[in-house]
Amino acid sequence: MRTHRFVRELEHDRIVNAIKAAEAKTSGQIRVFLQRGKFEEDALERAQKKFLQLGMQKTAERNAVLIFVAPRAQKFAVIGDEGVHQKCGEKFWHNLVARMRDHFLREDFTQALLEAITATGELLARYFPRTAAAPNELSDEIVEE
Repeated sequence: MRTHRFVRELEHDRIVNAIKAAEAKTSGQIRVFLQRGKFEEDALERAQKKFLQLGMQKTAERNAVLIFVAPRAQKFAVIGDEGVHQKCGEKFWHNLVARMRDHFLREDFTQALLEAITATGELLARYFPRTAAAPNELSDEIVEE
């Protein structure tokens, strides 16, 4: 699928508002990244590189999560920093990706991202509850490259 069509069909405001709502309950950080074009490497490898390029490993509690989607390559991945991964393990990520895949197969792109954001927000709120002093360390806007 062309990235332009994917982006056009996304309900950006709903996604950004979902990120804000999820982060209101946690010190954790959630970012959505849309990769343009095709690539040969595995989506998880590309997501891990992008995670570092975006500086997401620099959050105070190492509790950032990246939702990486490459529409043209028809690939996606969700990765959490070490603080998150230690709390939830592989099973959480596998289940989340399976649920997202179901939405993507039905071309319900916004719902795929909303489900990922909501589930991730609940996980982060459980293990990294918001404190009064918790700053928003990363932008809530969708990043496109």
